Amino acid sequence: MTQTTQAVLRAMLDDPAKDLYGLEICAATGLPSGTVHPILARFEALGWLDSSWEQVDPRERGRPRRRYYRLNTNGISQARDALARAYETRTRIVTRLRPAGETS
Repeated sequence: MTQTTQAVLRAMLDDPAKDLYGLEICAATGLPSGTVHPILARFEALGWLDSSWEQVDPRERGRPRRRYYRLNTNGISQARDALARAYETRTRIVTRLRPAGETS
């Protein structure tokens, strides 16, 4: 799992009950929209998150409607498991690369 994918999952897990729109996730991760939105689409296709369009008149708001995303129950569980596996993998790699005798 890429670092960018992990960043999106961490941002969404910060408050799993909160609906976030794409640019909020971009701001939380520091990633561009062109990186974040394909990740969100992939998670939606996997059934990890649900999305819905904001019910506003764009002319009244002076901006386009926002699409909100939220990890569903399955997605929360899958995201936590995926991040834990990524952490374990990274830890194993760092341990293997550490010079002999170094402990920290």
